[in-house]
Amino acid sequence: MKKNNTTMKYKYLSLMICICIGLSANAQPADTVAAFSLKQAIDYAQNHQVSILNARIDEDIARNTVKQTIGIGLPQVSGNANFQDFIKLPTSLLPGEFFGQPGTQVPVQFGVKYQSSVGLELNQLLFDGSYLVGLQAAKTYKELSNKNLTRTRIETAVAVTKAYYSVLVSNEQLSLVDANLARLRKTLSDTEAMFKNGFVEKIDVDRLTVLQNNLDTERENVIRLLALNVNLLKFQMGMTINSSLVLTDSITSLQADQTVLERDSSAYRNRIEYSLLETQKKVNEFDLKRYKSQFLPSLSAFGSTSQSFQSNNFSELFSSNFPSTIIGLRLSVPIISGGIKLNQVRNAKLVILKTQNDLVNLRNGINLEVDQAQTTYSNSLKSLDNQKRNMELAQEVLRVSKIKYEQGVGSSIEVTTAETSLKESQNNYINALYDLMINRVNVDKASGRIIY
Repeated sequence: MKKNNTTMKYKYLSLMICICIGLSANAQPADTVAAFSLKQAIDYAQNHQVSILNARIDEDIARNTVKQTIGIGLPQVSGNANFQDFIKLPTSLLPGEFFGQPGTQVPVQFGVKYQSSVGLELNQLLFDGSYLVGLQAAKTYKELSNKNLTRTRIETAVAVTKAYYSVLVSNEQLSLVDANLARLRKTLSDTEAMFKNGFVEKIDVDRLTVLQNNLDTERENVIRLLALNVNLLKFQMGMTINSSLVLTDSITSLQADQTVLERDSSAYRNRIEYSLLETQKKVNEFDLKRYKSQFLPSLSAFGSTSQSFQSNNFSELFSSNFPSTIIGLRLSVPIISGGIKLNQVRNAKLVILKTQNDLVNLRNGINLEVDQAQTTYSNSLKSLDNQKRNMELAQEVLRVSKIKYEQGVGSSIEVTTAETSLKESQNNYINALYDLMINRVNVDKASGRIIY
């Protein structure tokens, strides 16, 4: 019996594990196999990146909050019902003169043992300054949430673009390393053959072997970096890490525009951050109006109807009823608030002043960001051109060194030095290429030209 119980426990545990795995699988995005261009990757991210999905949820929350504000001014109807059983009826003392007993107090019980009532109550707001301001601010509040979504979409597009470029640059770096390895292996093979025939020394073979070992290690590092960059791109796109992703664009097809842009002193007007802060200022101004409106009276109408049932016998409680209906107006006039409302108004004015200062500071900061981005981009253009020339020169130096070595008028040191110089120039070229593409994205972002 004990063994059967243990078996049942294992079966139950296995069933629970399967259920949990199934729920977890449903909760997570499915692994996919996809081949994307840069534009397709950005479009995919716009529909799957968690930050954008949450921004859309915030937009829905803002929309529901506006409806909630509007609902305050609509009729409010509530129902109520109660039942009371007076186990002991309350007693009151009445003067004895009512009962012919002057100078005494006579205890008297009023009411019945069982009481019940049902009713409806209606309230309608007629005038409230805070409510009117809230209605005016509703459109601005929705606008704020829409701009927050736009900012998130732009930031996601920038992050995906940079991650996409990182993968392309890593692929380019891997291609250069593979080309170097192929060339070096051939050189090493030829040198080993020359060594066997006694034309070169063993140290010549050893130098090339060291270079090959270093290139093999570098290739492994580049492959690991490439895998990491691909996973980063998946993350920025909102894909699962286990998904298979192939990039269809190449560096040549996405080569950054190498024109130097003119400085635009009004670029801040294109930035979503500046527009967001302007909208926030409007919200703060509505807050000030709302606090000021609290000094105004409010007026509401109300009405209620009810049915009351009373009896000393529970079975006869609902045999008779006593209706009651009331309508009226309720006026509330603020008189003294202990300075609370006055200080709320003062603080609201100070918040607006801070927002104005933030606008000035943001405008200056954006102008500075544009200048920095353009300066860095111009430097990247010059650096890429210089590194490209250096790489071409290094390739020519290596070609000449190999010819001299093969003809016996050069040394193996010259060849290994030329190989090292070429590898270094290629790495510098890759870094310069990456910097150029990233800095171009920074220029477009700083100037407000990335629009979603």
